[in-house]
Amino acid sequence: MPILVVGSVALDTVETPFNRVEEVLGGAASFFATAASLYSPVNLVAVVGSDFPQEFLDFWRSRPINLDGLQIREGRTFRWTGRYHLDMNARDTLDTQLGVYAGFHPVLPASYLESDLLFLANIQPELQMEVLQAAPRVRLTVLDTMELWIMTEYDRLTEVMKRVDVLLMSEEEVRQYTEQASILKGVRELLTLGLRYVIVKQGSYGALLFGADGTYFSAPTYPLEEVVDPTGAGDAFAGGFLGYLSTVAPRADGRYALDDLKRAVVHGNLIGSFACEDFSIARLRSLTMDDIMSRYRSLVEYSHFDPAWNSQAK
Repeated sequence: MPILVVGSVALDTVETPFNRVEEVLGGAASFFATAASLYSPVNLVAVVGSDFPQEFLDFWRSRPINLDGLQIREGRTFRWTGRYHLDMNARDTLDTQLGVYAGFHPVLPASYLESDLLFLANIQPELQMEVLQAAPRVRLTVLDTMELWIMTEYDRLTEVMKRVDVLLMSEEEVRQYTEQASILKGVRELLTLGLRYVIVKQGSYGALLFGADGTYFSAPTYPLEEVVDPTGAGDAFAGGFLGYLSTVAPRADGRYALDDLKRAVVHGNLIGSFACEDFSIARLRSLTMDDIMSRYRSLVEYSHFDPAWNSQAK
């Protein structure tokens, strides 16, 4: 089933303690679309400038990614420059040039309105709300956000949260939004907004799934010997999560079975791990479903334990 994504497309310059790349493909929608298109067709809504490299458009057209909603405007494409610290978990934004993205308003082609799943990447809450209002028939809505919108658009962001099914947040963002030191207390507060599920992204430690029905699931990450570039890993996670759900049928009530949601979180972790193995979308670009399933089987083996417990053990 088709997946609709609305987000940013950028040209990134990324510096790590070990290497540097300039003006590679970046932006939340880029990572998500590349990842999710491994599973199902993707309908992309974004904006780029007239300087956007043709090679990236050609790559997307080689995949099941519909570009009817990609606006190409006269001017410069959104650019971001960042530098990672030695542990690769923290980064500094060195430069942001919005270019044509500054005036972006999403426009959904008629064909996109048949999308079953919707990912609202971490763009302005006002734009996220515009998309929700324009696509009322989607079966499942997933929202991502970022520290900037929590600080500057708290009330608007809250209104968007009340309209979606699943919220993706990092641990730091949960604490920032709820002002709760405890992640569990913070998630419980978020669920009172009407969300069905909250997924807490923990980076190299995996992800947690919480449900309004009391669901709790902890999904480990796949261990990597080397992290080359974690940029876009969270958006790749979303691509794996929604990508997997696009391949399974919901229940009669239109909702997904808990086991399918758990598997979707695991797929999200796996795709995020692949994204970290190279700069930009390079690893996602060469990724195959066989690669994903091989890593999936390994993760099951790594994380399995016997449910039996010897109460007499000391």
